[in-house]
Amino acid sequence: MVLAALVRTKPCVLLPWGDNQRYDLVFEEDGKFNRVQCKTGLLVGGAVRFPTRSTYAHRGRPSRGYRGEVDYFGVYCPQTDKVYLVPIENTAGDRETSLRVDPRRNGQKTNIRWAKTYELSV
Repeated sequence: MVLAALVRTKPCVLLPWGDNQRYDLVFEEDGKFNRVQCKTGLLVGGAVRFPTRSTYAHRGRPSRGYRGEVDYFGVYCPQTDKVYLVPIENTAGDRETSLRVDPRRNGQKTNIRWAKTYELSV
C-alpha cells in the first residue's frame, strides 16, 4: 500500500536489490534520495500507532531503532485505509509513534502529531 501511494505521488520510486538494507523503498525528490521504512499502523484509542524500531527476536538479536538509517516511515493503517509518510525526525522516539486521528478526550491540543498532516493524498 505504501509503494502504491508513493508511485502515485512521487515522480521516482526505487526498490532496493536484496534484503540487507534497513529501508524498504527509496523515492527521489528535489534531487535527493529518501529512504523509507514501511510499517503497518493500528488504530488504537483514536490514534494510528506504529513501531519505530525493528525486531530481530526471530533471529536471536535485540531490536534497534532506525535513526540515521531511514528518512521516513511509510505507514499503512488498514482501519483508516490511509497511507502516512512520516519524517523520522517527527517520530516520538525509538519505540513507537502515534498519529492522532480523533481529538484527545482530555482536550489536549498541543504536542499532537495529527495523522492528516502526514497523509499521502492520492
